[in-house]
Amino acid sequence: MAKESALDLSCDDFYLSLLFDEIEDEENFSISDEKYAEELQFQEVLMASTSIQNSTSSPALSLREAEESDEEGESSLSFCEICAERKESDEMFTIETCSHIFCTDCISKHVATKIQENIHAVTCPGVACRGILDFETCSSTMPKEVLSRWDEVLCESLILASQKFYCPYKDCSAMLVNDSDEIIRESECPSCWRLFCAQCNVPWHSGVECEEFQRLNADERDREDLMVRELAKAKHWGRCPHCKFFVEKTEGCLHMTCRCGSQFCYKCGVTWTIHHAC
Repeated sequence: MAKESALDLSCDDFYLSLLFDEIEDEENFSISDEKYAEELQFQEVLMASTSIQNSTSSPALSLREAEESDEEGESSLSFCEICAERKESDEMFTIETCSHIFCTDCISKHVATKIQENIHAVTCPGVACRGILDFETCSSTMPKEVLSRWDEVLCESLILASQKFYCPYKDCSAMLVNDSDEIIRESECPSCWRLFCAQCNVPWHSGVECEEFQRLNADERDREDLMVRELAKAKHWGRCPHCKFFVEKTEGCLHMTCRCGSQFCYKCGVTWTIHHAC
């Protein structure tokens, strides 16, 4: 028993303090076996409690490590100044001429908007930035339809403005090139296969010369109006020089009086006078 007490006193300061609490005087220094057993049980409970605290601190440490790991993962994301979202590095695009970084979705929309305006030199969307986006660099990230249209715009930019003309039909508007000095009038669009006048830049005005067509008012250039003019020419109808109304003479002289009240010559179409001779 004495050997066991000596071992405990050398390794447990708390138990040592309890022993000194039992000292009533210097002459009576003793501790009972019952008291020793009670204090030993208390030490066992205390050690068990300490072990539980150490084990419960591990999940807290793991949680902190997980949070730090999440922060490290978030820091690996890049921020796009256009859509204001954080995205993975493989979803980002770096403009080499200025080093600005945006997400590929925003860059694709930016390029698509610019080429719709027939702008072939697409600049960086950054504020006051003059960096230029390179077609070859963007080819791996842009949608095929955007790249196709961008390629067309770049090709068009290499053609002189004097050589370019477009199909006048609004649902087509294909670009054509005149690389000769010959004046082109009646042409066929290679895209929609419809006829048009390259000189007047309108759908083909059959039966009407370009000079005559260009003298017409805007409300006389529709296809229906031109068809009426062609029919009038075939039927040899006359036309009032004042109100432009077509009339047909079935009998009588050349002196015509229109429904608007004006008088004109049915043959030459000029205003009628008493000295008129045709």
